[in-house]
Amino acid sequence: MMNTTTRRGLLSTLFTGALVLAGLAAVQPVARAESMQTSRKFAGAKVNDGTVTHSVVNGKHVLALSADFKDPGTPDPHWQVVDSKGNVYLLQRIGIKGDKVNTQITLPAYVKDVAKVQIYCAWAEAVLGEATFDKTVGTN
Repeated sequence: MMNTTTRRGLLSTLFTGALVLAGLAAVQPVARAESMQTSRKFAGAKVNDGTVTHSVVNGKHVLALSADFKDPGTPDPHWQVVDSKGNVYLLQRIGIKGDKVNTQITLPAYVKDVAKVQIYCAWAEAVLGEATFDKTVGTN
């Protein structure tokens, strides 16, 4: 049988642990929100709907198109990103088998930051629309 002092110490330890866990649970959504950034609306000749969101998933930088993004209906649309120094990176095709759309991509490690996301038609060699971020998205 425990004496009163031991019981109080155990209860105090359990209470402190519960407070720490509650504090961590409250901080986690804030950390998640800070790692997400949404662009302004796409604007261009063919793409004028939707936005793109940057997030970090399992340590990888991911770009995702919003649900209101519409496929431009051109022969060969691709994801293209432009970094803060003006370097342009042509990435994956948006259209995949059938009528499906590649709405999410993982950025390659060589892309150091993202200033804007473009929808680029590789067949016509033209930018169909672009979305900019209010602040450059760092990826390192």
